[in-house]
Amino acid sequence: MDTKQPKIAMFIDCDNVSAKYTKSIFDDLSQYGKINIRRAYGDWKDSRLNSWVSVLQEYNIQPYQQFAYTQNKNASDIAIVIDVMDALYTKDIDAVAIITSDSDFTPIVTRVLADGKSVYGYGEQKTPNALIKACSQFIYVEKLDELDDDENNDSTDEFKSVYQGAQYDARKDFKLQKFLKQAVEISADDNGWADMVKVGQYISSKASFSPVNHGFKKLGALVKYLNIFDVKYTNNNLTMLVKIKV
Repeated sequence: MDTKQPKIAMFIDCDNVSAKYTKSIFDDLSQYGKINIRRAYGDWKDSRLNSWVSVLQEYNIQPYQQFAYTQNKNASDIAIVIDVMDALYTKDIDAVAIITSDSDFTPIVTRVLADGKSVYGYGEQKTPNALIKACSQFIYVEKLDELDDDENNDSTDEFKSVYQGAQYDARKDFKLQKFLKQAVEISADDNGWADMVKVGQYISSKASFSPVNHGFKKLGALVKYLNIFDVKYTNNNLTMLVKIKV
């Protein structure tokens, strides 16, 4: 049996993401494969990046110095783009992870996708939509961090919603519900039941979507919380099936 893990190359734009999210990012990204290449870019003489120093050592991330030759310009951008392309052609990788909140990376994401590689994006909520929509999956690091905190507090509510802002509730997000209903409808058999694995695959092929951004680590938990689908299990409770409620 082949248990080979996908190989992931990670590139961190330290100028545009806080070091405090590193643990949450690594914990989440590790579920998709082994992070073989770990590189972080920034002007390490800039005191604003001091919080990254201990993180680089703890997670065995290789730092790359980029001097800010021009004021108000991110010197790391071009270096990351070059190294992503180098990894694409000279390294044995299956996916790329780009940690940034800068939309300037949208073209390189599109280029990596064109080569048949997945692109996992992580960034703060200020990230422009262009980059979010370009990635195979994009996760807001603030939401990921909130979910980790919720787990550490031993929450007893399996389907508790972590709000996107003070008033957000996935049950009131009708655009989200329409999107998920479409995914279930397209993935369903003749009786209207859809395997959640197939639903997830369809979503991954059509949109940069993550349940994390809506308050849940797993798509199945989000679907249950919405209460707009019938749910049943088969194959000794290993397979989750869903159907749009009438």
